[in-house]
Amino acid sequence: MLELRDVTLFIEQGGDVKPLLSDVSAKYPRGHFGAIIGPSGCGKSTLLKVITGVAHGEEEGEVHWDGRNLMLHDFAPSEIGFVPQFSIAHEELTVRECVAYAMRLRVRGMHAEALREAVERILDEVNMTEFADRLVQVLSGGQKRRLALAMELTSKPPILLCDEVTSGLDPQSEDEIVSLLHGLSRSDGRVVLSVTHSLRHLSYYDSVLVLYKGVVAYQGPPEFLCHYFRCDDPHDVFARLELREAKDWGQSWKKHRQAFMESVTKEDFDKDDAGDKPDIDDELPAVADIEILPAGKETETLIDIEAEVQPQLDLPEEEPDGVPTPGILSQVLTLTERRFRMFSRNKVQILLQLGLILGFPILVAIFAWNGLPAITNQSMGLEQNIVEQLLEAKEFIVQASKVGSLVSGIVMFEVILLTLMGANNSGREIAAERLIFEKEKLSGLNPLAYILSKGIFLGVLVVAQSVWMGLFVSFVCSFPGDLLTQLLFLLLVNAAMTSVCLAISAWMGSAEQASLVSIYLVGFQLPLSGAVLALPAWVASLAQPFIAAYWSWSGILETLKAERYYEIVQMVIQTSTAPASLCLWVLFSHVVIGIFVAWLGCHRSRMA
Repeated sequence: MLELRDVTLFIEQGGDVKPLLSDVSAKYPRGHFGAIIGPSGCGKSTLLKVITGVAHGEEEGEVHWDGRNLMLHDFAPSEIGFVPQFSIAHEELTVRECVAYAMRLRVRGMHAEALREAVERILDEVNMTEFADRLVQVLSGGQKRRLALAMELTSKPPILLCDEVTSGLDPQSEDEIVSLLHGLSRSDGRVVLSVTHSLRHLSYYDSVLVLYKGVVAYQGPPEFLCHYFRCDDPHDVFARLELREAKDWGQSWKKHRQAFMESVTKEDFDKDDAGDKPDIDDELPAVADIEILPAGKETETLIDIEAEVQPQLDLPEEEPDGVPTPGILSQVLTLTERRFRMFSRNKVQILLQLGLILGFPILVAIFAWNGLPAITNQSMGLEQNIVEQLLEAKEFIVQASKVGSLVSGIVMFEVILLTLMGANNSGREIAAERLIFEKEKLSGLNPLAYILSKGIFLGVLVVAQSVWMGLFVSFVCSFPGDLLTQLLFLLLVNAAMTSVCLAISAWMGSAEQASLVSIYLVGFQLPLSGAVLALPAWVASLAQPFIAAYWSWSGILETLKAERYYEIVQMVIQTSTAPASLCLWVLFSHVVIGIFVAWLGCHRSRMA
């Protein structure tokens, strides 16, 4: 039994506390198919979030499941399924792959053969077998809704919450979805609650809950709905709601609910003539006009829904802890495999990465395609007169300035392009699939496993981009210094920007916002590094600790200490470099802090 007891939800808005739900009470026995209807903005979706435990705001009242207070003890991940209005499956995957990955992330110990059989059974249950090998991106709206249902059924949840899953569908698809939900409510003693604006299929439901501005105006069998609201068509209910204040509807239902539920039968309503119904000015409902049944008469009352449905169900054995969820390592491997598979099917992303990896090093190396210029020593000969010595010194300074600027510029160009690649790597990585992640987190996905899988995937990109950049520039330009240490600095600056932008992606509200902020961050790298123009001392002390480009540029230049180029570079740069060891530690801290902040962002719920 799912029971809501005087559930109230407050939010703070503009300094005022506003109730989104007020004293909502309802009961749903096992094997029940319930509709939740009401005008837009009345709190229907919010009510589902309260049940799932992801609503934002101050809650009062209690939600119970099989006698367990969910305000004190949450659902196990496998106990509840949530199907949102819009599809939240990865479009690069096939239907079968989506269901298989969902099961691998939610159910522990599934061997290959058992997994295959379970996936095929679920696809058959939702009538998606013939579409099993189709990519999600080519499915129709109704097919995507059935896929979403299939993914929720992988852990066999006893409660299935559906948020406007029939919205925007054609009549045939809507018929199929409602029929499917009705059938699911009759399997395994499952409670299925569906938020809907459509009243075409009321006969499928065991009960209808009417919400009006966060208040329960009615909850009972659909066949009694029109009688209660004194209308001839269910579609007129919303218009009737507008005739009274929400609090009046709530008070009226509280006052008459018990008498209404204990005294009426379907036969009584069949006898009632619409002309005998009271006017709207009378207090609703007119319980006195309803025939009171003699004591002991067997009835099919509203309050006896559970007794009617329960004996017909083949209920599973109680599993208070739910289906065991896979461990972190298993989830990491599953997520990593899925991410690489998605990447391999995204031709645009593959071409973009190839363009960045192959093209950016060419942009750097083109400035010294034939190698760095040789530096001519001053002869300092005594046979030269003062004019010749001055001219030679001037030529040396000009030459050294060009070479020093070239060396410093090549390093900074490498670093800036790698920060740009880092921003491109992860700026959209979490934000673009946030709804999918939140849904999977609700179903038992560990945020740490999610972040680790992102680290593995992005790490491969970082290594490929950074190592190729360093090797190509070193080979083409004959760049001096310790190559391995230089590769490490290039890798760390890329990893630092990738991690920081991953954190941005985890905290932004949309992929577009995250991408924009990430690009802005790259734009600040060059001017705030001080590599081109020296910053005022106070600005440098405040900005440079956060500018990864400075630490990579500085560290690479420090690897030239054994080379003559080091002195030449020091002659032209206006910003002092930091010790290589310090540069390594700062860049490493950027990576760690970025990943940690991304993990914190993933812990924060952002359910739409």
